[in-house]
Amino acid sequence: MSTQYRSSHPRLSYAQEVIEARHLRVLRAVATTGSFSAAGRQLGCTQPAVSQQMKALEASVGTPLLVRTGREMRLTQAGEALVRHASGILAGLTAAEEEVAAIAGLRAGRVRLVSFPSGSSTLVPTALAALRAAHPGTRVSLEEAEPPRSVELLREGDCDLALAFRYEGAAVAEDWDDLVVRPLLTDRLVALVPERHRLARAEAVAIGELAQEPWIAGCPRCRGQLIEVCEGAGFTPRIDFATDDYPAVVGLVGAGLGVAVLPQLAVESVRPRGVRTVRLEPAVRREIVALTLPDLAQVPAVSATLEQLARAARPAGRG
Repeated sequence: MSTQYRSSHPRLSYAQEVIEARHLRVLRAVATTGSFSAAGRQLGCTQPAVSQQMKALEASVGTPLLVRTGREMRLTQAGEALVRHASGILAGLTAAEEEVAAIAGLRAGRVRLVSFPSGSSTLVPTALAALRAAHPGTRVSLEEAEPPRSVELLREGDCDLALAFRYEGAAVAEDWDDLVVRPLLTDRLVALVPERHRLARAEAVAIGELAQEPWIAGCPRCRGQLIEVCEGAGFTPRIDFATDDYPAVVGLVGAGLGVAVLPQLAVESVRPRGVRTVRLEPAVRREIVALTLPDLAQVPAVSATLEQLARAARPAGRG
């Protein structure tokens, strides 16, 4: 899809009046990857095609946008300015495309969803199955990313919806003021211990009672939260193993190699074998939300996906 932006400024020539959206996407890919060939691989086209589109864009704006430095391409000042505005322009165009497609009653909608892994395996399947049943023509693509990367993808125009989370009382607060925030559920953290551990039969445990244990840590964000909570209890955890893979965390605990703290939603996404889950006191919680841009929230396909995610987050929906 291409679009024309015409300025009423009398000093702008016609060559500076037309910018095509496809050229903006290619420019952003070159800026991200640093070369025409890498941008071509990312976009699924050839290096000569990327070069031709960049020449066409430079002709449109009437000034160089890229300069070669060794093997890499570097943005000029004009190129930096155009890339800075490209994300907002492309997000607006995506919203326009989706609204037009949705006029026919969600028969041709498309939603790009980004989710963190435990959300992908628990909330997303139920939500997307219900969405497909209600609107068979609506297509949803799924990519996995942890926040804050998922939120960056949303702001950069590379997805339409992001499942994200934030911890209650975290030292660094999340800034989502520019986004539409749909709360889904509050996810409580639980302790995981081997089934023959001294605390395996306890109803609840204070995290300080695990101070001398070896630890298995999860994703970088969760790892940082673990250290923050432990230090608040007066100790620094001895982390023997760290992995982004929740089944691996559970497997390591089940093998008796340490203890862990995981969100309840993450435990739901695997079959814990050889482990016991014990409630943490005082409670440590994270808020699970769905995020989108204000313009995209008005798109029927996005709105319908949000609604199905909210339904899937209810206990009966997850069951």
